Amino acid sequence: MSKTRLAALALLGVGFGWGAAFVLMKDAINQQPLMDFLGTRFLLAAALMAIIRPKLIMTIKPADLKGGVPLGLLLGLGFITQTIGLELTTAAISGFLTGLYVVLTPVFAWLIYRSKVSKKLFVAIFIALAGLAILSGTAGSDISFQIGQLWLVACAALFALHIIWLAKFSQNRDSYSLAFIQIGTVGLLCMGFGLVDGYTPPPSPDVWFAVLFTAVFATVIAFWIQTWAQSILDPARAALLLTIEVAYAAIIAVAVGQEVLSSTAIIGGGLMLLAMLIVEWPTKENQLTREPIH
Repeated sequence: MSKTRLAALALLGVGFGWGAAFVLMKDAINQQPLMDFLGTRFLLAAALMAIIRPKLIMTIKPADLKGGVPLGLLLGLGFITQTIGLELTTAAISGFLTGLYVVLTPVFAWLIYRSKVSKKLFVAIFIALAGLAILSGTAGSDISFQIGQLWLVACAALFALHIIWLAKFSQNRDSYSLAFIQIGTVGLLCMGFGLVDGYTPPPSPDVWFAVLFTAVFATVIAFWIQTWAQSILDPARAALLLTIEVAYAAIIAVAVGQEVLSSTAIIGGGLMLLAMLIVEWPTKENQLTREPIH
């Protein structure tokens, strides 16, 4: 298996971890404020990474901070704007508008770096977008403009920029250190917002389980893998692979009884899977023409 193919499969695994985290968080944030939950999750994840590699902080270079802190701020602001938008609009529209990063990523990559994307990938992106619309229940509906939706568009833009710049800063850098800096920055940012109205710790064993699961699997492992994989893959391709998180979340929610299996879930998830297969199906030709990111 080539390194590129392994990186692609790794990102699909990241999407599964994030999908599972979304299902766990759904119940947890009904008991603990979201900013407090995110602050606890990310700071705990950063602490675990420091424990695993005790000399980590001493080996961090100024150049790592120069790239990692802005990346962490982009990621943290993405979570915060998503939270604000979710409070001002429906969950379905929130999921769809957040998923727009799959389109914004190649657009921003072209505007900033003039990165070229294959026709095959463009087709796959729009198939994934259609699947996302169907899966979130927004396809065919009249989505009236609301001010709250601007927060979600901002969230999608922040996630897209994070994916693009992670591809730049992760090249020739230690993935573990860069992931640690990002995770720590997100934790401090979210905890700062959480402390504004007083911190609420996880109130029950179920919430603590959600915190620990998301800290280990959806944060430490997932962002470490993402940081490594994006040193290899093009940002547009990475964005497409990561959107599988939405389909995974739907599948897991059905499996644990949170949701009921519907035809829209099957069709939407099927389209997203088709988009992945279009890009990742083995061929003799390269799936994507990648321009170096400077």
